[in-house]
Amino acid sequence: MRQTEITEVLNRPLGQELLARDLTRLAYVAKDGTPRSIPIAFAWNGREIVLCTTKNAPKLHALRENPMVALTIDTEVHPPKILLIRGRAQLDVVDGIPKEYLEINGSYEMTPEQRVEWEAEVRSLYDGMVRIVITPTWAKLIDFETTLPSAVEELVQQRAERQRA
Repeated sequence: MRQTEITEVLNRPLGQELLARDLTRLAYVAKDGTPRSIPIAFAWNGREIVLCTTKNAPKLHALRENPMVALTIDTEVHPPKILLIRGRAQLDVVDGIPKEYLEINGSYEMTPEQRVEWEAEVRSLYDGMVRIVITPTWAKLIDFETTLPSAVEELVQQRAERQRA
């Protein structure tokens, strides 16, 4: 997929709406060769998706070995709205707490006092974190109104051909 096509998908209103959500599901291949799909908070900076994790997270070993990932961001209503992204993860070890981590968790409802306590706890727990930076190499939006999963599109086309025959 060309970068212009990816950008067009991500810049659609529905793409922007989904990129503003709190959670994505990160899919990757674990070191034992089995698939993993985990919910994780994320930030979209206009070019990349940024995830933050502990420096000792098991997923980091797997991502160093195979950095190819897939992300799903979707809604909980019917019909679902879905953004599928594939990309390559780059790991960036940082001292302290990445600004994205504080921004990601800033969307949760906390009183100002709870926020101060939470941030103090985070700063006392982590001496550093890893930013997982994902540059999209493929993207697709599915809204079940104007776009469908490719297998369903194929069935719709086959049905139309049967009806014409």
